Amino acid sequence: MTELTPFDAITRTRIVFGQGVFSRLGELAAGFRPRCVLVVSDAGIVDAGHFQHGVDNLRAAGLHVESFHDFAENPTSAMVDAGVAKAAQVKPDLLIGLGGGSSMDCCKGINFVYSGGGTIHDYHGVGKATADMLPMIAVPTTSGTGSEAQSFALISDAETHVKMACGDPKAACRIALLDPELTLTQPRSVTALTGIDAISHAIETYVTNRRNPMSITYSRRAFGLLAEGFSRVLQSPDDIDARSKMQLGACFAGMAIETSMLGAAHATANPLTARHDITHGQAVGLMLPAVIRLNGQYHGDWYAELLRDVDPTVSASEAPDRLAEMVTRWLKQADLATSLNALSIPASGIESFVEEALKQWTGTFNPVPLDKTNAELLYRSVA
Repeated sequence: MTELTPFDAITRTRIVFGQGVFSRLGELAAGFRPRCVLVVSDAGIVDAGHFQHGVDNLRAAGLHVESFHDFAENPTSAMVDAGVAKAAQVKPDLLIGLGGGSSMDCCKGINFVYSGGGTIHDYHGVGKATADMLPMIAVPTTSGTGSEAQSFALISDAETHVKMACGDPKAACRIALLDPELTLTQPRSVTALTGIDAISHAIETYVTNRRNPMSITYSRRAFGLLAEGFSRVLQSPDDIDARSKMQLGACFAGMAIETSMLGAAHATANPLTARHDITHGQAVGLMLPAVIRLNGQYHGDWYAELLRDVDPTVSASEAPDRLAEMVTRWLKQADLATSLNALSIPASGIESFVEEALKQWTGTFNPVPLDKTNAELLYRSVA
């Protein structure tokens, strides 16, 4: 960078990281002196035993615990409504999101509506919280979204399936509890999908039109950690050092999103998820190499900077292809598809994908404007 871009940022979340720190959940929660704790956790986390471990720890600290589990991946407005009804019944004064990005997003969505009234649609956008929100603790069990470090909840409309980004500084978690041991129980497919999502965050945040000295620092360190850890966790799922790198890398990438936002890979991925129920990590991983090559026509120097932690000799002219090939190699290692055809998505749907991609908020932050021509080019390149 030849010029330092101004920014205005507050690190609102206390981050507690380390092997075994999940055992501190009760102690940390008790610091808020809650009368009732509502734990928002998906069914898979219950089956893995993490939910009960957390509840036992909270109760050992003398806390009254309630729970909400009736939601799924890509939580919808209807699921948030059900969680708000549960909150209205038990009247919590502390929320805990325990699980992957869906648990943390649903927890934030509940908090928006329970604290401020209305429906989650009223909070679509930035800065629309109408009241102070309940304190939240985020406990991620995957290494992907970085939601624990963001003030955004991503909620899908139950009818249209359009994803609504609901963001407000009040929605930042008070504490993020990062224990890599919790990620050991992930199936390989979840490790792969969430890992690719985290990698996409590190790469996209590094080159947005809102990139700044803070986001650049977090993005670059995130990419270095994730690049070192991803292949290792696929090959050796019990490698706790690699798990640690993935979890901290995902968190740092989430911190970068907070000030830099995302780009065209996410904008073009969302229609695939909405229309064909393609998992987010698969969809964004599919689109990412093409987006890197598009942006790299103008910003090869940025990609070269990002790569230098893992490839110190790469030049600006080589970097976009080198990085795109690296992502494609990771997708193949993870047994993920690299074309629409491999996902049985017909090319005849591209025009509708383009139309929907251009409506996505994340596309406005891409360093190369995402217009109809570029969006169609991206989809055609992965057909």
